[in-house]
Amino acid sequence: MTPNNRRKAAGAAAGILAGALVLSACSGTPDPGGTEIAEGEPYTLTVWTNYTTGPGKAWFDDVAAQYEAAHENITVEAQHIQNEEVDGKLQTALNSGDAPDVFMQRGGGKMKDMAAAGQLADLTGTAVDAPELREQLGDAAYEALTVDGELVAGPQLIQPGGIWYSQDLFAEAGITETPETMDDLYDAVDKLKAAGITPIALGGKDAWPAAHWFYFFALRECSQETLTATNESLDFSDECYLQAGQDLADLAAVEPFNEGFLSTSAQQGASSSAGLLANHQAAMELMGAWQPGVVTSLTPDEEPLPDLGWFPFPQLPDGGGDPGAFMGGGGGYSCSVSAPKDLCADFIALMNSPENQETFYAAFGTIPLNKEAKDAVTEPYNIQMMEALNNATYVSDWLDTNYGQNVGTALNQAVVELLAGNTDAEGLVQAITDAAAKG
Repeated sequence: MTPNNRRKAAGAAAGILAGALVLSACSGTPDPGGTEIAEGEPYTLTVWTNYTTGPGKAWFDDVAAQYEAAHENITVEAQHIQNEEVDGKLQTALNSGDAPDVFMQRGGGKMKDMAAAGQLADLTGTAVDAPELREQLGDAAYEALTVDGELVAGPQLIQPGGIWYSQDLFAEAGITETPETMDDLYDAVDKLKAAGITPIALGGKDAWPAAHWFYFFALRECSQETLTATNESLDFSDECYLQAGQDLADLAAVEPFNEGFLSTSAQQGASSSAGLLANHQAAMELMGAWQPGVVTSLTPDEEPLPDLGWFPFPQLPDGGGDPGAFMGGGGGYSCSVSAPKDLCADFIALMNSPENQETFYAAFGTIPLNKEAKDAVTEPYNIQMMEALNNATYVSDWLDTNYGQNVGTALNQAVVELLAGNTDAEGLVQAITDAAAKG
């Protein structure tokens, strides 16, 4: 079945699902904690996403059409925001009391801060919390989005990270095995440079792609106990964080990144770091599971990159981290506390139906969270990633997400300063320690 046909089939099936939802908001009964919508009263449901590419917008439009067909007098109005701008705009909207009804939720400390500020609706017992959907998406996904016993977001996806690479460029450089250790990665960098190939693409302008390198070094250097404790304490005194910073400084010293990486964006245009990989101008990029969809949008014919491959972040034999530890973003969608909660929850539930999760995979090229959609996955790299995730002993969210907006932003900026040569590993750790002390 082609993606377009699959999308049409999903629209019909998901429309039936939507029609079966019980809508307390539309029945005229009070909607606790949110806006009351009387029966038959028109309402515009506002939704913020980061689906800025063509296939992503098309997927969302399909879901919105299904929803509107099943919800009389309700119109869906979407704003699709560039990923790097989402957090700032959303926080401003939340703080001003002018938040959208439904919005992308990254989870972690950022989500906890919103919950503590009373900005998120409790979705416990709504359509997105239905037993059948919980069984399909998995209890772990729900637990990650629960704060003090309240479900403050509906899970939608899991996007583990790792290194994406061009199999053709690896072959051209004589690399026959994907790196399993950092020594292997250094060897691959040497071979690629000798072949005149830029080893690693990096979008330092957006900060977070550069910071991913520190996150993964910390995952390899720090124990699960230390990482988990730091999420709450924001105490970075453990030696492993200093060592992670030094690991990154050592990598930067061999100059593996594209020329001008500090002014290179991550995902916007052919000259972005993802664009360099998409157009065979660099061999590797450390990124999350959304990468195939981004790369596809940046190839000359906007078709999937035929030689795209993936491997887990290399091991550090002397590191204190769990070799089976994995890192990747989860998250989903929240409802603002002032929104019509049941309408919001119905929309999130519809996004997560097996049919719409399957078309989500087709549109974005990323592995679906709903287990009933996983059979649709065919790419070897996605299958490899799902197997690695299934075998993981521990899964951490991105560190900036875990640490909240203020400390997370300080961390990302400190990594860029280190890569620019303006600070060292000690300065990086001091910067995030100072940010944590400010609260």
